[in-house]
Amino acid sequence: MRDITTAQLVKDMGIGINLGNTYESCGDWIAQWGDGTPESYETAWGSPVITQQMIQGYADAGFDTLRVPVAWSNMMEDNYTISDKYLSAVQEVVDWAIDCGLYVILNLHYDGGWLANFPTDKENCMEKYKRIWTQVSDAFADYSDYLVFESQNEELGWESLWNRWGGTEGKTDSYDLVNEINQTFVDIIRSSGGNNPQRHLLISGYNTDVELTCDSLFQMPNDPAGRCAVSVHYYTPSGFAILEEDASWGKMRSTWGTDDDYAELNRNMDLLKTTYVDKGIPVIIGEYGCPKKNKEEESVRRFLSSVCEAAYSRDMCPVMWDVTDLHYNRSSCKMLDDTLMQQLLAVKQSGETTLTGDCNEDGIVSVADAVLLQQYLLNSKSLSETAATLANCNGDGSVNGLDLAVLRQKLTA
Repeated sequence: MRDITTAQLVKDMGIGINLGNTYESCGDWIAQWGDGTPESYETAWGSPVITQQMIQGYADAGFDTLRVPVAWSNMMEDNYTISDKYLSAVQEVVDWAIDCGLYVILNLHYDGGWLANFPTDKENCMEKYKRIWTQVSDAFADYSDYLVFESQNEELGWESLWNRWGGTEGKTDSYDLVNEINQTFVDIIRSSGGNNPQRHLLISGYNTDVELTCDSLFQMPNDPAGRCAVSVHYYTPSGFAILEEDASWGKMRSTWGTDDDYAELNRNMDLLKTTYVDKGIPVIIGEYGCPKKNKEEESVRRFLSSVCEAAYSRDMCPVMWDVTDLHYNRSSCKMLDDTLMQQLLAVKQSGETTLTGDCNEDGIVSVADAVLLQQYLLNSKSLSETAATLANCNGDGSVNGLDLAVLRQKLTA
Protein backbone atom coordinates (compact mmCIF):
# COMPACT_ATOMS: atom_id res chain seq x y z
CA MET A 1 0.00 0.00 0.00
CA ARG A 2 1.38 3.39 -0.96
CA ASP A 3 1.99 6.06 1.64
CA ILE A 4 -0.59 8.48 0.25
CA THR A 5 -3.67 10.06 1.78
CA THR A 6 -7.19 9.20 0.71
CA ALA A 7 -7.47 12.71 -0.73
CA GLN A 8 -4.44 12.04 -2.93
CA LEU A 9 -5.89 8.68 -3.96
CA VAL A 10 -9.27 10.21 -4.89
CA LYS A 11 -7.50 12.85 -6.96
CA ASP A 12 -5.57 10.10 -8.76
CA MET A 13 -8.83 8.22 -9.41
CA GLY A 14 -9.67 10.89 -12.00
CA ILE A 15 -12.98 10.18 -13.72
CA GLY A 16 -14.79 6.86 -13.69
CA ILE A 17 -17.59 4.74 -15.08
CA ASN A 18 -19.87 2.04 -13.65
CA LEU A 19 -20.06 -1.56 -14.86
CA GLY A 20 -23.81 -1.40 -14.34
CA ASN A 21 -26.43 -4.14 -14.76
CA THR A 22 -23.92 -6.98 -14.54
CA TYR A 23 -22.96 -8.57 -11.23
CA GLU A 24 -25.61 -6.63 -9.31
CA SER A 25 -28.39 -8.16 -11.44
CA CYS A 26 -30.83 -10.02 -9.19
CA GLY A 27 -34.23 -11.67 -9.10
CA ASP A 28 -35.69 -15.07 -8.21
CA TRP A 29 -36.46 -15.66 -11.87
CA ILE A 30 -32.75 -15.80 -12.68
CA ALA A 31 -32.24 -18.76 -10.36
CA GLN A 32 -35.41 -20.38 -11.69
CA TRP A 33 -34.76 -19.98 -15.40
CA GLY A 34 -30.98 -19.56 -15.56
CA ASP A 35 -28.38 -22.30 -15.77
CA GLY A 36 -27.01 -21.76 -12.27
CA THR A 37 -23.79 -20.06 -13.39
CA PRO A 38 -22.43 -16.59 -12.64
CA GLU A 39 -22.93 -15.79 -16.33
CA SER A 40 -26.70 -16.28 -15.99
CA TYR A 41 -26.75 -13.38 -13.52
CA GLU A 42 -24.11 -11.34 -15.32
CA THR A 43 -26.22 -11.30 -18.50
CA ALA A 44 -29.72 -11.31 -16.93
CA TRP A 45 -30.27 -7.57 -17.27
CA GLY A 46 -29.06 -7.30 -20.85
CA SER A 47 -25.26 -7.22 -20.66
CA PRO A 48 -23.07 -9.52 -22.71
CA VAL A 49 -20.57 -11.62 -20.80
CA ILE A 50 -17.84 -9.32 -19.48
CA THR A 51 -14.53 -9.76 -21.29
CA GLN A 52 -10.99 -8.56 -20.72
CA GLN A 53 -11.22 -6.54 -23.93
CA MET A 54 -14.31 -4.77 -22.59
CA ILE A 55 -12.49 -3.72 -19.44
CA GLN A 56 -9.43 -2.64 -21.41
CA GLY A 57 -11.75 -0.50 -23.53
CA TYR A 58 -12.71 1.59 -20.52
CA ALA A 59 -9.05 2.35 -19.86
CA ASP A 60 -8.37 3.02 -23.54
CA ALA A 61 -11.28 5.49 -23.65
CA GLY A 62 -9.66 7.52 -20.89
CA PHE A 63 -11.41 6.44 -17.70
CA ASP A 64 -9.33 6.00 -14.56
CA THR A 65 -11.81 4.20 -12.29
CA LEU A 66 -14.29 1.36 -12.69
CA ARG A 67 -17.06 0.86 -10.14
CA VAL A 68 -18.25 -2.75 -9.96
CA PRO A 69 -21.68 -3.11 -8.30
CA VAL A 70 -22.32 -6.59 -6.87
CA ALA A 71 -25.29 -8.55 -5.50
CA TRP A 72 -23.41 -10.95 -3.25
CA SER A 73 -26.59 -12.92 -2.44
CA ASN A 74 -26.61 -14.39 -5.95
CA MET A 75 -25.88 -18.14 -5.72
CA MET A 76 -25.34 -17.67 -1.96
CA GLU A 77 -25.13 -20.88 0.07
CA ASP A 78 -26.20 -21.67 3.64
CA ASN A 79 -25.02 -19.47 6.52
CA TYR A 80 -24.69 -16.52 4.14
CA THR A 81 -21.74 -18.15 2.40
CA ILE A 82 -20.81 -16.42 -0.86
CA SER A 83 -20.56 -18.76 -3.83
CA ASP A 84 -16.95 -19.53 -4.74
CA LYS A 85 -17.90 -19.43 -8.42
CA TYR A 86 -19.59 -16.04 -8.10
CA LEU A 87 -16.71 -14.62 -6.11
CA SER A 88 -14.20 -15.90 -8.68
CA ALA A 89 -16.16 -14.30 -11.53
CA VAL A 90 -16.14 -10.91 -9.79
CA GLN A 91 -12.49 -11.34 -8.87
CA GLU A 92 -11.56 -11.98 -12.50
CA VAL A 93 -13.07 -8.65 -13.57
CA VAL A 94 -11.34 -6.82 -10.72
CA ASP A 95 -8.03 -8.37 -11.81
CA TRP A 96 -8.54 -7.31 -15.42
CA ALA A 97 -9.33 -3.75 -14.38
CA ILE A 98 -6.33 -3.37 -12.09
CA ASP A 99 -4.05 -4.98 -14.67
CA CYS A 100 -4.92 -2.26 -17.17
CA GLY A 101 -4.33 0.52 -14.63
CA LEU A 102 -7.87 1.20 -13.46
CA TYR A 103 -8.88 1.83 -9.88
CA VAL A 104 -11.77 -0.41 -8.81
CA ILE A 105 -14.63 0.42 -6.43
CA LEU A 106 -16.23 -2.82 -5.21
CA ASN A 107 -19.50 -2.57 -3.33
CA LEU A 108 -22.54 -4.32 -1.89
CA HIS A 109 -25.37 -3.11 -4.15
CA TYR A 110 -29.17 -3.34 -3.89
CA ASP A 111 -28.82 -7.12 -3.69
CA GLY A 112 -32.50 -7.99 -3.97
CA GLY A 113 -33.60 -5.45 -1.38
CA TRP A 114 -32.86 -7.34 1.84
CA LEU A 115 -31.28 -4.26 3.44
CA ALA A 116 -34.77 -2.72 3.61
CA ASN A 117 -35.45 -5.16 6.47
CA PHE A 118 -32.82 -3.68 8.80
CA PRO A 119 -35.34 -1.70 10.91
CA THR A 120 -37.53 -4.77 11.57
CA ASP A 121 -34.98 -7.62 11.46
CA LYS A 122 -31.74 -5.96 12.49
CA GLU A 123 -30.08 -9.02 14.03
CA ASN A 124 -30.34 -11.21 10.93
CA CYS A 125 -29.61 -8.38 8.52
CA MET A 126 -26.51 -7.35 10.46
CA GLU A 127 -25.31 -10.95 10.57
CA LYS A 128 -25.66 -11.21 6.79
CA TYR A 129 -23.94 -7.85 6.29
CA LYS A 130 -21.04 -8.91 8.51
CA ARG A 131 -20.70 -12.29 6.79
CA ILE A 132 -20.61 -10.69 3.34
CA TRP A 133 -17.93 -8.14 4.15
CA THR A 134 -15.85 -10.62 6.16
CA GLN A 135 -15.70 -12.94 3.16
CA VAL A 136 -15.11 -10.19 0.60
CA SER A 137 -12.37 -8.55 2.66
CA ASP A 138 -10.65 -11.91 3.16
CA ALA A 139 -10.81 -12.74 -0.56
CA PHE A 140 -9.25 -9.42 -1.60
CA ALA A 141 -6.98 -8.92 1.41
CA ASP A 142 -3.74 -8.85 -0.55
CA TYR A 143 -4.90 -6.50 -3.30
CA SER A 144 -3.19 -3.13 -3.67
CA ASP A 145 -4.71 0.26 -2.95
CA TYR A 146 -6.09 0.27 -6.49
CA LEU A 147 -9.02 -1.61 -4.92
CA VAL A 148 -11.47 0.41 -2.81
CA PHE A 149 -14.31 -1.18 -0.84
CA GLU A 150 -17.64 0.69 -0.68
CA SER A 151 -19.93 -0.05 2.27
CA GLN A 152 -23.21 -0.11 0.34
CA ASN A 153 -25.15 1.54 -2.47
CA GLU A 154 -28.26 3.73 -1.98
CA GLU A 155 -30.18 1.61 0.51
CA LEU A 156 -28.88 2.96 3.84
CA GLY A 157 -31.85 5.07 4.95
CA TRP A 158 -35.41 3.88 5.56
CA GLU A 159 -38.74 5.60 5.02
CA SER A 160 -40.23 3.07 7.45
CA LEU A 161 -38.24 4.88 10.16
CA TRP A 162 -38.28 8.43 8.83
CA ASN A 163 -40.01 10.16 5.93
CA ARG A 164 -38.01 13.28 5.04
CA TRP A 165 -41.19 14.99 3.86
CA GLY A 166 -43.16 14.25 7.02
CA GLY A 167 -41.34 15.92 9.88
CA THR A 168 -38.52 14.76 12.15
CA GLU A 169 -40.07 11.77 13.94
CA GLY A 170 -37.75 8.79 13.57
CA LYS A 171 -35.01 10.79 11.86
CA THR A 172 -32.40 10.24 14.57
CA ASP A 173 -33.18 6.51 14.68
CA SER A 174 -32.71 6.16 10.94
CA TYR A 175 -29.44 8.09 10.90
CA ASP A 176 -28.15 6.16 13.92
CA LEU A 177 -28.74 2.88 12.10
CA VAL A 178 -26.94 4.14 8.98
CA ASN A 179 -23.99 5.24 11.10
CA GLU A 180 -23.90 1.91 12.93
CA ILE A 181 -23.81 -0.08 9.69
CA ASN A 182 -21.03 2.07 8.24
CA GLN A 183 -19.02 1.73 11.48
CA THR A 184 -19.49 -2.03 11.35
CA PHE A 185 -18.15 -2.01 7.80
CA VAL A 186 -14.98 -0.15 8.81
CA ASP A 187 -14.45 -2.37 11.85
CA ILE A 188 -14.69 -5.54 9.75
CA ILE A 189 -12.23 -4.35 7.13
CA ARG A 190 -9.73 -2.99 9.65
CA SER A 191 -9.74 -6.23 11.67
CA SER A 192 -9.07 -8.42 8.63
CA GLY A 193 -5.67 -9.33 7.21
CA GLY A 194 -3.40 -8.44 4.33
CA ASN A 195 -3.57 -4.82 3.19
CA ASN A 196 -7.05 -4.23 4.62
CA PRO A 197 -5.94 -2.42 7.81
CA GLN A 198 -4.67 0.35 5.50
CA ARG A 199 -7.10 0.02 2.59
CA HIS A 200 -8.89 3.18 1.45
CA LEU A 201 -12.63 2.82 2.08
CA LEU A 202 -15.72 4.48 0.65
CA ILE A 203 -18.57 5.21 3.07
CA SER A 204 -22.06 5.32 1.58
CA GLY A 205 -23.97 8.46 2.49
CA TYR A 206 -27.57 8.54 3.71
CA ASN A 207 -29.39 7.10 0.68
CA THR A 208 -26.34 8.59 -1.11
CA ASP A 209 -28.42 11.77 -1.26
CA VAL A 210 -26.37 14.98 -1.26
CA GLU A 211 -28.55 16.98 1.14
CA LEU A 212 -29.22 14.06 3.51
CA THR A 213 -25.56 13.07 3.60
CA CYS A 214 -24.60 16.63 4.48
CA ASP A 215 -26.97 16.59 7.46
CA SER A 216 -25.11 16.79 10.78
CA LEU A 217 -26.77 13.55 11.92
CA PHE A 218 -24.76 11.64 9.34
CA GLN A 219 -21.41 10.75 10.89
CA MET A 220 -18.32 9.36 9.23
CA PRO A 221 -17.10 6.21 11.03
CA ASN A 222 -14.20 6.21 13.43
CA ASP A 223 -11.30 4.83 11.41
CA PRO A 224 -7.92 4.13 13.03
CA ALA A 225 -6.28 4.36 9.60
CA GLY A 226 -7.93 7.68 8.73
CA ARG A 227 -8.54 6.48 5.17
CA CYS A 228 -12.22 7.00 4.42
CA ALA A 229 -14.03 8.95 1.70
CA VAL A 230 -17.78 9.53 1.45
CA SER A 231 -19.99 8.46 -1.46
CA VAL A 232 -23.04 10.24 -2.85
CA HIS A 233 -24.98 9.92 -6.10
CA TYR A 234 -26.17 12.72 -8.36
CA TYR A 235 -29.45 12.43 -10.29
CA THR A 236 -30.71 16.01 -9.98
CA PRO A 237 -33.07 17.25 -11.27
CA SER A 238 -34.95 13.96 -11.29
CA GLY A 239 -37.22 15.09 -14.13
CA PHE A 240 -34.22 15.07 -16.43
CA ALA A 241 -31.80 12.66 -14.75
CA ILE A 242 -34.28 9.87 -13.92
CA LEU A 243 -37.63 10.13 -15.71
CA GLU A 244 -38.08 9.00 -19.30
CA GLU A 245 -41.76 9.94 -19.24
CA ASP A 246 -44.16 11.71 -16.89
CA ALA A 247 -44.89 9.94 -13.61
CA SER A 248 -47.35 10.45 -10.76
CA TRP A 249 -44.60 12.09 -8.72
CA GLY A 250 -42.96 14.24 -11.38
CA LYS A 251 -42.85 15.58 -14.91
CA MET A 252 -40.24 14.44 -17.38
CA ARG A 253 -37.83 17.01 -18.80
CA SER A 254 -36.16 16.56 -22.17
CA THR A 255 -33.62 19.36 -21.79
CA TRP A 256 -31.11 20.60 -19.22
CA GLY A 257 -28.89 23.66 -19.10
CA THR A 258 -30.76 26.74 -17.86
CA ASP A 259 -29.16 29.24 -15.50
CA ASP A 260 -31.25 27.72 -12.70
CA ASP A 261 -29.97 24.24 -13.61
CA TYR A 262 -26.35 25.34 -13.35
CA ALA A 263 -27.05 27.20 -10.12
CA GLU A 264 -28.62 24.10 -8.58
CA LEU A 265 -25.68 21.94 -9.63
CA ASN A 266 -23.11 24.35 -8.23
CA ARG A 267 -25.07 24.79 -5.03
CA ASN A 268 -25.10 21.03 -4.41
CA MET A 269 -21.42 20.60 -5.24
CA ASP A 270 -20.48 23.56 -3.04
CA LEU A 271 -22.43 21.95 -0.19
CA LEU A 272 -20.39 18.76 -0.57
CA LYS A 273 -17.17 20.72 -0.74
CA THR A 274 -17.77 22.79 2.38
CA THR A 275 -19.18 19.87 4.37
CA TYR A 276 -16.53 17.32 3.44
CA VAL A 277 -13.71 18.23 1.04
CA ASP A 278 -12.72 21.42 2.85
CA LYS A 279 -12.60 19.45 6.10
CA GLY A 280 -10.25 16.82 4.71
CA ILE A 281 -12.88 14.18 3.87
CA PRO A 282 -12.70 13.23 0.17
CA VAL A 283 -15.87 12.77 -1.87
CA ILE A 284 -16.62 10.32 -4.67
CA ILE A 285 -19.73 10.77 -6.80
CA GLY A 286 -20.29 7.03 -7.09
CA GLU A 287 -23.04 7.47 -9.67
CA TYR A 288 -24.27 10.32 -11.82
CA GLY A 289 -26.14 10.10 -15.06
CA CYS A 290 -29.33 10.34 -17.07
CA PRO A 291 -31.25 8.26 -19.60
CA LYS A 292 -31.12 9.09 -23.31
CA LYS A 293 -34.69 8.15 -24.19
CA ASN A 294 -36.83 11.24 -24.82
CA LYS A 295 -33.85 13.50 -24.11
CA GLU A 296 -32.22 16.09 -26.33
CA GLU A 297 -28.79 14.75 -27.30
CA GLU A 298 -26.95 17.98 -26.57
CA SER A 299 -28.64 18.26 -23.17
CA VAL A 300 -27.43 14.78 -22.26
CA ARG A 301 -23.87 15.78 -23.14
CA ARG A 302 -24.23 19.10 -21.35
CA PHE A 303 -25.57 17.52 -18.16
CA LEU A 304 -23.00 14.72 -17.96
CA SER A 305 -20.00 16.91 -18.73
CA SER A 306 -21.23 19.66 -16.40
CA VAL A 307 -21.68 17.30 -13.44
CA CYS A 308 -18.28 15.81 -14.18
CA GLU A 309 -16.66 19.24 -14.26
CA ALA A 310 -18.48 20.52 -11.17
CA ALA A 311 -17.28 17.53 -9.15
CA TYR A 312 -13.77 17.22 -10.58
CA SER A 313 -12.98 20.92 -10.21
CA ARG A 314 -13.82 20.59 -6.51
CA ASP A 315 -11.40 17.66 -6.07
CA MET A 316 -14.09 14.97 -6.17
CA CYS A 317 -14.03 11.84 -8.33
CA PRO A 318 -17.11 11.60 -10.62
CA VAL A 319 -18.11 8.06 -11.68
CA MET A 320 -20.70 8.01 -14.46
CA TRP A 321 -23.52 5.46 -14.34
CA ASP A 322 -23.60 3.21 -17.39
CA VAL A 323 -25.42 0.08 -18.49
CA THR A 324 -25.27 -1.90 -21.71
CA ASP A 325 -25.39 0.37 -24.77
CA LEU A 326 -26.18 3.52 -22.80
CA HIS A 327 -22.83 5.28 -23.19
CA TYR A 328 -20.36 2.44 -23.83
CA ASN A 329 -20.76 -0.34 -26.41
CA ARG A 330 -19.79 -3.54 -24.63
CA SER A 331 -19.46 -5.40 -27.92
CA SER A 332 -17.21 -2.99 -29.83
CA CYS A 333 -15.60 -1.89 -26.54
CA LYS A 334 -15.84 1.78 -27.46
CA MET A 335 -17.81 4.80 -26.30
CA LEU A 336 -20.96 5.38 -28.34
CA ASP A 337 -20.62 9.17 -28.34
CA ASP A 338 -17.13 10.41 -29.14
CA THR A 339 -18.18 14.01 -28.54
CA LEU A 340 -19.31 13.21 -25.00
CA MET A 341 -16.07 11.36 -24.27
CA GLN A 342 -13.99 14.26 -25.52
CA GLN A 343 -15.97 16.60 -23.26
CA LEU A 344 -15.31 14.36 -20.25
CA LEU A 345 -11.60 14.10 -21.09
CA ALA A 346 -11.43 17.87 -21.48
CA VAL A 347 -12.66 18.21 -17.89
CA LYS A 348 -9.85 15.99 -16.67
CA GLN A 349 -7.22 17.68 -18.79
CA SER A 350 -8.28 21.17 -17.72
CA GLY A 351 -7.82 20.18 -14.09
CA GLU A 352 -4.41 18.60 -14.48
CA THR A 353 -1.65 20.62 -12.92
CA THR A 354 1.45 21.43 -14.94
CA LEU A 355 3.55 22.30 -11.88
CA THR A 356 6.57 20.11 -12.53
CA GLY A 357 8.20 19.34 -9.20
CA ASP A 358 4.95 19.48 -7.18
CA CYS A 359 5.63 16.05 -5.67
CA ASN A 360 3.11 16.40 -2.84
CA GLU A 361 0.41 17.73 -5.18
CA ASP A 362 -0.47 20.74 -3.03
CA GLY A 363 -0.48 23.18 -5.95
CA ILE A 364 2.87 24.82 -5.22
CA VAL A 365 6.53 23.85 -5.63
CA SER A 366 8.43 24.22 -2.36
CA VAL A 367 11.14 22.72 -0.19
CA ALA A 368 8.54 20.18 1.01
CA ASP A 369 8.51 18.70 -2.49
CA ALA A 370 12.29 18.29 -2.48
CA VAL A 371 12.12 16.58 0.91
CA LEU A 372 9.40 14.20 -0.31
CA LEU A 373 11.32 13.41 -3.50
CA GLN A 374 14.45 12.63 -1.49
CA GLN A 375 12.44 10.34 0.79
CA TYR A 376 10.98 8.62 -2.26
CA LEU A 377 14.45 8.01 -3.69
CA LEU A 378 15.49 6.55 -0.33
CA ASN A 379 12.44 4.23 -0.47
CA SER A 380 10.90 5.70 2.68
CA LYS A 381 7.94 7.38 0.94
CA SER A 382 5.67 6.58 -1.99
CA LEU A 383 4.38 8.75 -4.82
CA SER A 384 1.05 8.49 -6.61
CA GLU A 385 1.17 8.10 -10.39
CA THR A 386 0.36 11.78 -10.83
CA ALA A 387 3.04 12.80 -8.33
CA ALA A 388 5.61 10.57 -10.03
CA THR A 389 4.88 12.31 -13.33
CA LEU A 390 5.34 15.72 -11.70
CA ALA A 391 8.56 14.52 -10.03
CA ASN A 392 10.14 13.82 -13.42
CA CYS A 393 11.73 17.28 -13.45
CA ASN A 394 14.20 16.69 -16.27
CA GLY A 395 11.61 15.08 -18.53
CA ASP A 396 13.52 11.87 -19.27
CA GLY A 397 10.62 9.61 -18.28
CA SER A 398 12.11 8.26 -15.04
CA VAL A 399 12.40 9.56 -11.49
CA ASN A 400 15.92 9.55 -10.05
CA GLY A 401 18.59 11.70 -8.44
CA LEU A 402 18.87 13.90 -11.52
CA ASP A 403 15.30 15.08 -10.94
CA LEU A 404 16.12 15.96 -7.35
CA ALA A 405 19.09 18.02 -8.54
CA VAL A 406 16.92 19.88 -11.07
CA LEU A 407 14.26 20.52 -8.42
CA ARG A 408 16.84 21.90 -5.98
CA GLN A 409 18.21 24.20 -8.68
CA LYS A 410 14.68 25.41 -9.41
CA LEU A 411 14.06 26.17 -5.74
CA THR A 412 17.39 27.97 -5.40
CA ALA A 413 16.61 30.09 -8.44
